[in-house]
Amino acid sequence: MTDRTDPPAPRPTPPASAPVPPAPGVLSGAAPDLSSRNPDWWRQAVVYQVYPRSFADADGDGLGDLRGVTRRLTHLAALGVDALWLSPFYPSELADGGYDVADPRDVDPRLGTLDDFGALVAEAHRLGLKVIVDIVPNHTSHQHVWFQEALRAGPGSPARERYVFRDGRGPRGEHPPTDWQSVFGGSAWRRVPDGQGYLHLFAAEQPDLNWANEDVRADFRTTLRFWADRGVDGFRVDVAHALAKDLSEPLRDLGTPEPGGEAALAEFPPGTHPFYDRDEVHEIYRDWRKILDAYSPPRTAVAEAWVPGARRALYARPDELGQAFNFEYLQAPWDAEALRRVITDSLATARAAGAPATWVLSNHDVVRHASRLMLPPGTDDDAWLLSGGHAPAVDAAAGLRRAHAATLLMLALPGSAYVYQGEELGLPEVADLPTEVLQDPIWEQTGHVRKGRDGCRVPLPWTTTGPSYGFGAGGAWLPQPPDFGAYAVEAQDGVQAREGVPGSTLELYRAALRLRRKLQEGETLTWAEDTPAGVLRFDRNDGWRCVANLSPDPVPLPVGEVLLSSAPLTDGSLGPDTTAWLLPGTPPAPSSRPVS
Repeated sequence: MTDRTDPPAPRPTPPASAPVPPAPGVLSGAAPDLSSRNPDWWRQAVVYQVYPRSFADADGDGLGDLRGVTRRLTHLAALGVDALWLSPFYPSELADGGYDVADPRDVDPRLGTLDDFGALVAEAHRLGLKVIVDIVPNHTSHQHVWFQEALRAGPGSPARERYVFRDGRGPRGEHPPTDWQSVFGGSAWRRVPDGQGYLHLFAAEQPDLNWANEDVRADFRTTLRFWADRGVDGFRVDVAHALAKDLSEPLRDLGTPEPGGEAALAEFPPGTHPFYDRDEVHEIYRDWRKILDAYSPPRTAVAEAWVPGARRALYARPDELGQAFNFEYLQAPWDAEALRRVITDSLATARAAGAPATWVLSNHDVVRHASRLMLPPGTDDDAWLLSGGHAPAVDAAAGLRRAHAATLLMLALPGSAYVYQGEELGLPEVADLPTEVLQDPIWEQTGHVRKGRDGCRVPLPWTTTGPSYGFGAGGAWLPQPPDFGAYAVEAQDGVQAREGVPGSTLELYRAALRLRRKLQEGETLTWAEDTPAGVLRFDRNDGWRCVANLSPDPVPLPVGEVLLSSAPLTDGSLGPDTTAWLLPGTPPAPSSRPVS
């Protein structure tokens, strides 16, 4: 148990594709009611993830803040999303990008104040946007008053019962209590001066809470009410599957050195892993649902649960959180058969839970999909990042084309979609960040074996020039590459906010989201069976159709009126890595079958 005594060359300019503008007639009519009067607004919503420290910097200190987010909310309204999800903005020393929370009911002074948060919510609601906030119930910061009290109180104290403290093994307690490994690498136990160790499934600065303790449960009930009372419309629950732990003596070893222990899930009967996806966790969320449903309209919630689909569905049940992220879709390769299987299974799993499906291509923890989808099957993302993105090299133009196709495919699926900041600009992963600027604890905790997640967290470019491309008046906390100006909002926006540069990624997103709002209803789709190899085709609702060509060759486009395409169409053909939405000219083929 580790002792502790105190707390390149410029990239090419991104190419332009030429999405076909949506047909005027399709855009007429009333949009679905996504206002507060509709308690089910979230079932078909598009939610935009804001990583506050990298979104916009209002005070010029190089770190994004809440006032910066508020000033840029018009960008989200013009984009056409329904809600924004704020990653943590709480007081934090940033040992894990803000997920080490020192006070879950306040704002980090570097990011603003509670009044700034109130102003953000008010402006978002004025613009018709819902607000979802991240909560982090598995652990706190080691700077949290409870953990500092636990260190002072010593072994056996009530203060230590709020966390997971245990004596070490060995004659002098010099070995960790178990072989459990941190997600970030190394032992999940850190020894303190009195000889005991505390559990941290993530960074050592993030001690795990003991959810068998009533103080912990009561405090999080207070946290939920605190933010709901301030107008928050929903919550994203970080590491939702890890709260309940088997702390009966003796603690069980996993018998595997795998970081985080998730690989061992399959080695235990469902619901019995020592600290992941235990059956008891659902009692916690049923308790939360009573609080969320006490508001009008009820507050929404979505689980981050890295567990197999059938188990993930349990978190999405109506009497629990109601929704859970679909990571099988994010992890699926760019392959028609694999994607069809994941989509089919995901819809079936969601329906069985009485929940809408969710779809996501990028977030703050993974390589951006404009780069990731171009990596050959079997590529180790960590090894690719360590190479600075050179082994293998990624074709930026091909990556952007594939990202456009993947986006239109995702937005055509029934359920809710989550969009990560900057993907509407076509941002690639910044894989060549110098190691001396890295902030992610993964880099140090793995002994420089894994570079970490900083490459997807580089601050956004808003303008084509300036010290941080419009992110703020000064620099940025992570360096932006010299070609970022070509991706900036200003470069893709044009003169009028709703008439962007033709062929830009931004204009494709705007057109797709406007059209989706008119077309999207129902939570099923119908697959067409008579499709060429490498092609996905399905029908939605009253017959609008999505066709995605993932093959290396052009394929004939079905008869119909093209509403939107991710790349130019030639002679009635759909090119490789291209998706189109159509109103078919003929009824769906009799051989098609519904998926639910």
